[in-house]
Amino acid sequence: MKRLSSKFIPKIYMAKVLTSRKDDYAQWYNDLVIKADLAENSAVRGSMVIKPYGYAIWEKMQEQLDKMFKATGHSNAYFPLFIPKSFFSKEAAHVEGFAKECAVVTHYRLKNDPNSKGVIVDPDAKLEEELIVRPTSETIIWNTYKNWIQSYRDLPILINQWANVVRWEMRTRLFLRTAEFLWQEGHTAHATKEEAVEETLKILDLYADFAEKFMAIPVIKGTKTEAERFAGALETYSIEAMMQDGKALQSGTSHFLGQNFAKAFDVKFLDKTGKLDLVWATSWGVSTRLMGALIMAHSDDNGLVLPPKLAPIQVVIVPIYKGSEQLKELDVTAKRIKAELESKGVSVKYDDRDTHKPGWKFAEYELKGVPIRLAIGPRDLQNGTIEVARRDTLEKTSLSQDRIVGHVERLLDEIQENIYSKAFNFKKENTWEVDTWDEFKEIIDHKGGFVLAHWDGTNETELKIKEETKATIRCIPLDSKEEKGKCIYSGKPSGRRVLFAKAY
Repeated sequence: MKRLSSKFIPKIYMAKVLTSRKDDYAQWYNDLVIKADLAENSAVRGSMVIKPYGYAIWEKMQEQLDKMFKATGHSNAYFPLFIPKSFFSKEAAHVEGFAKECAVVTHYRLKNDPNSKGVIVDPDAKLEEELIVRPTSETIIWNTYKNWIQSYRDLPILINQWANVVRWEMRTRLFLRTAEFLWQEGHTAHATKEEAVEETLKILDLYADFAEKFMAIPVIKGTKTEAERFAGALETYSIEAMMQDGKALQSGTSHFLGQNFAKAFDVKFLDKTGKLDLVWATSWGVSTRLMGALIMAHSDDNGLVLPPKLAPIQVVIVPIYKGSEQLKELDVTAKRIKAELESKGVSVKYDDRDTHKPGWKFAEYELKGVPIRLAIGPRDLQNGTIEVARRDTLEKTSLSQDRIVGHVERLLDEIQENIYSKAFNFKKENTWEVDTWDEFKEIIDHKGGFVLAHWDGTNETELKIKEETKATIRCIPLDSKEEKGKCIYSGKPSGRRVLFAKAY
């Protein structure tokens, strides 16, 4: 029986065609998010509906991160969505950083309007104190910690919460920037500065490990400049990833908050000597923005390319048959292989629907990034074989059925490694060191990618470079070595290179 592959699928099956990445990268991304059934825009401006397949990928991320948090001593809790407006005014830098993005609740009731035959806000139901819809939870959490902490015996507190937040963004894009999004936010309290700094770096390493080992995305760890720090932090650390268009995507942040929030909410403790001191704090988070990173770092013009460790379906089995009798014959073998794979911890879908042709199914699972596709037809039953197609390279092989389980296990690992290697090589090939302003502008304007260059350390120069090129300092890499040089823009002395890029 002649095999079908995506290369030769009749156009009738290719109903979900994507814009080419080379022609229009932004449109390709939007097409892929929509047509792979990951998410769609909602009736609320700037907000999204995460569809079941997209949410299944997020759940895989959430599950793994949750294990990693708990393995490092953290526990989950939940704090209110609504925050009294007065809480924000207690930490000046924090309120300044989030003021323009806050959604505010002013009333608690609607009433019918007899004149317009609609509903209006009841002017008599005005809140005594307006409420902020959570953009981040430092203020409500530190107000709570005041009640939890009296002594050094109460420390450390290592809390994470899985939640939604609202930041009233004006320019939105599915997953990358939406008015409401899902995330986790960790908030920890410590007796010493050293413990808090250690926690901040531990989480940064955890995020980097997750990105590289599970998302198959190489990242650069570094500190943010003063201008790019989280509002209210003394130091912000981030992991920066390169997308296939050469732009950077901040994929996780970990903040050393010092004692700023403890001061704002008067959170003190008695140390071992009986001295009263302020608590030291951290906060850290990743969001559904990671979905955008996963899509843009690996996918191609045929659709998603998912690393097996985060794929909701790792293997799909598609029977090729004519009529119910042939399907019954194939069922026995297909279901046996499915059960054997599942016993090894592999997630498998057997798609025996009679509502779609095999070619349509091939295109669908290619679009959705399922790492391995197995196809089996009547001739395979006769020969004891099965066809194996891998999504990352689109290569196909025919294999003996009695070898399939071990082969799939090895192939999933190979695909995971190959996807990472491809992304690593792309980042390496598109990372540049430059020493002059002309070189810098040439690469930023025409090549893209990461640029390592000297900077004089001033906010003024940082802002001017951003205004003239739209490139920002993504981070000061932790592994950057001391190296005397001159700032590419001002010519003033510089002690090390920093990482520039255009970014999402």
